[in-house]
Amino acid sequence: MEINATLIGQLITFAILVWFTMKYVWPPITKAMHEREKKIAAGLEAAVRSQRELENAEHKALSIINDAKRDASHILDQAHKRSAQVVEEAKEVAKQEGNRLIDHAKSEIAREVTQAKEVLRKQLATLAVAGAEKIIQRNLDESAQTGLLDELVAEI
Repeated sequence: MEINATLIGQLITFAILVWFTMKYVWPPITKAMHEREKKIAAGLEAAVRSQRELENAEHKALSIINDAKRDASHILDQAHKRSAQVVEEAKEVAKQEGNRLIDHAKSEIAREVTQAKEVLRKQLATLAVAGAEKIIQRNLDESAQTGLLDELVAEI
């Protein structure tokens, strides 16, 4: 192979092209590649961070849900206790009201019995006076008085 001027010219041109590429074209390309590499690394780091934050958020959400369930259970227990207490209070109030009504009915019955006795006493006194009048008016013998008394007893 012969080395001639064309080959030397091509070699010089190629060397100038390599120098020009290394001086002016290669640095922006490597800079762009480094920036792209940094962006990808930052994206991967952000993805890892996001994954950790997601796991933390899931743990926190589970904790909040468990707390809410525990609070709901506690509230339900309190509601059941309160409802039982309200039922017991209502039973007690109803029992007291029933006792009060029974006492009132007993006193009303006693009052009516007293009134009935008083009426009977008045009627008995009236009958006794009427019987005594009849006995005095007739002033009959003992057999007639016994008959009047029997008649009086029959009326009572």
